[in-house]
Amino acid sequence: MGTFDDFLLPEDAAPKHAPERSADGLRWVPVRSLASRHRERIRDHLTALAEHDRYLRFGYAASDGQIAQYVDRIDFDRDEVFGVFNRRLELVAMAHLAYLSETEGAPSTSAEFGVSVSQHLRGKGIGARLFDHAMLHARNHGIDTLLIHALSENAPMLKIARAAGASVVRSGGDSDACLKLPPTDLASRLEAIVEGGAAELDYSLKRHAHQIDGLLNSLAEASSSLIKHGKGNAE
Repeated sequence: MGTFDDFLLPEDAAPKHAPERSADGLRWVPVRSLASRHRERIRDHLTALAEHDRYLRFGYAASDGQIAQYVDRIDFDRDEVFGVFNRRLELVAMAHLAYLSETEGAPSTSAEFGVSVSQHLRGKGIGARLFDHAMLHARNHGIDTLLIHALSENAPMLKIARAAGASVVRSGGDSDACLKLPPTDLASRLEAIVEGGAAELDYSLKRHAHQIDGLLNSLAEASSSLIKHGKGNAE
């Protein structure tokens, strides 16, 4: 899957308002909105998770078939799904912001947050970055309450929620976090515009770099084949 630096923006492409590095050395991570055309990449990301990671993400050790069903049921017209891509255009982290209705036992201005990060990128602050992005998006779309249902042993997720100011109620093996969001304002809308534009630029740069790498690899293979063919004829 590559190293952590495989999905970071080039330093000259990072948004000017974002810090180049945080206290733990993390540079700004671009987050891109996903659509139904990304279902296969989402499925690949989730099925690559280890059994325990699936357990923490879904509350049970989901099988490949159960993950496929979950991905197929994502309503991209209603919900919002965000992703982080590396330079190989592999999805290495994703978050699902599911908008809830009153029939689901929550106010219509509520949304539930779920996140997963590839194992080799844990502890880098990516989950918190996705959570921050989800909070910003929710605020700008009229959501005033963010809910997180997690296993009590899922300490990283609960730590992210508490750090954002959420109240956490534990009930046996399950915990529920509730975070009240401030209303949207001009600053939050401008921030979303800047982040969205920077993320699209980042993805475009990665796509072009990926295409160039593919072309160079093809040329190298063709050159190698010609050299071997020439040697064969000489012999």
